[in-house]
Amino acid sequence: MTLFPLSLRRWGRLTQFLSLFCLCLFLVISCGTRQQANTTPSGNANTLGGDGRITIGTTAKPRTLDPADAYELASLGLVFNMSDRLYTYEPGSTEIKPQLATSLPKVSPDGLTYTIPLRQGVVFHDGTPFNAKAMEFSIQRFIENKGKPSFLLADTVNSVTATGENELTIKLKKPFAAFPSLLAFSGVCAVSPKAYELGAGKFKPNTFVGTGPYKLAQYGTDSLRMDVFDKYWGDKPANQGVNVQIQTSPVNLFNAFRTGAVDVAYLSLQPDQIRSLEDGSKKGDWQAITAQGSVVSYLVLNRNQKPLDKPEVRQAIAAIIDRPLLNERVLYGQADALYSMIPTTFNVSQPLFKDKYGDGKFDQAKELLTKAGYSKENPVKIPVWYPSSSPTRSLAAQTLKSLADTKMDGIVQLEVNTVEGPTFFKDISKGLYPAALLDWYPDFLDPDNYVQPFLACQKGSDAKGCEDGGSQTQGSFYYSETMNKLIDQQRKEQNPAAREKIFAQIQTQVANDVPYVPLWQNKDYVFAQKGVSNVQLDPTQNLIYKTIKK
Repeated sequence: MTLFPLSLRRWGRLTQFLSLFCLCLFLVISCGTRQQANTTPSGNANTLGGDGRITIGTTAKPRTLDPADAYELASLGLVFNMSDRLYTYEPGSTEIKPQLATSLPKVSPDGLTYTIPLRQGVVFHDGTPFNAKAMEFSIQRFIENKGKPSFLLADTVNSVTATGENELTIKLKKPFAAFPSLLAFSGVCAVSPKAYELGAGKFKPNTFVGTGPYKLAQYGTDSLRMDVFDKYWGDKPANQGVNVQIQTSPVNLFNAFRTGAVDVAYLSLQPDQIRSLEDGSKKGDWQAITAQGSVVSYLVLNRNQKPLDKPEVRQAIAAIIDRPLLNERVLYGQADALYSMIPTTFNVSQPLFKDKYGDGKFDQAKELLTKAGYSKENPVKIPVWYPSSSPTRSLAAQTLKSLADTKMDGIVQLEVNTVEGPTFFKDISKGLYPAALLDWYPDFLDPDNYVQPFLACQKGSDAKGCEDGGSQTQGSFYYSETMNKLIDQQRKEQNPAAREKIFAQIQTQVANDVPYVPLWQNKDYVFAQKGVSNVQLDPTQNLIYKTIKK
């Protein structure tokens, strides 16, 4: 998620939230059990029957259902389906539309004040009326309770005030053009003032009381039950409710779907399991639904570590990368090649790495390294690190090493290293890794969230690199005063066309300086049984429950 004028130290928190990271790597981590009497078994109850309910299988075990503390896909996906935000996304689009708001915000000329008209006739699951005061409470609670994602608003919002029964006014600390997109973050949803409290650490992890189309009926250690909220203001769900089965491993999820124990399987299956289920869908056994994802994978190059302090060396690494080969050998075709740090989800994305470096341009790489003073007798030696919890990155690292060994005539030596995830994420911001393979899960959908966390630096110099900022947190230690100014400009710019031009300048500089090499953009996969329809994904990777029917 993005930070606003945010203290970039917080990006450390962002990238080091291991639960999110591991989640993305096959979401099988459990962060504790719940002591709740209404636990239900995970068996085959309520699956594929005629009761109109949908059974969803997943390995994503939620840590909490409290939106003010939810910062992992497992938790946010459930909150998303039981809540409403001021704004939301159309499936397949990164453009926001009003949800609890009735229109896009009115923004003051200085870009600091957002006035938002609110929907009337909405009630919470506990019967409490929704109004501007309730939304003010919800946003204040998100900030003041100091949960994991609280920095998203705390570093940007100066004040939030109900300026009318159905009007909310938010004042920012600094202009931030992407702010409305932030208000679509699942955790910034309306919650009942009667069901929750303000105060640091005052969370309710085992319950949820919002305004969404479903209300929480049961919450156990391995299952959830959501019932249709009969007083929902909007279109009612196409089903009679949802049962969520939390499987203990991708293998169990794979088998549960193949045997028909679940209607829909989502998050997370291994690449070989996805390939197998895709083959089954082609035979008509079930359905495979794919969507362009918003997660990007990239190679970090630490400019403070020799030999990566030389631009020619970083550029040579960019030329060595063979994305089609990575997609074939590592990802089984389940991703798209990425040639900018901004994914193709956004129309401002420009494939400049393809234009400048291509894929597997080994002669170009040799020429750059020779220019930098390297040879077979004096080879470039670069250790590449990745967290041991990621089999995908392990295979990617080995593939890159094989390319260097077989195609570069000994002028490049890549050394593959792995370390436990907690150590990796703690040490990368200390500058211990010359090169590293990472994924990025956006907090909100705006190009800024793929730029500012990677390239901005609030304290640094050309000599020392970044000492405090996003690029330090991400491990590249990139510092550019020009880049800092461009990032500030796009954050203030309200005109989309002018903002697009600034993003073009940013991407050009990244392609020249190469603090990172973009590798691939993920695809999201959902599998549904025959007879199940309207299975859709939100652009933020959330499976939309209310449209599913059978």
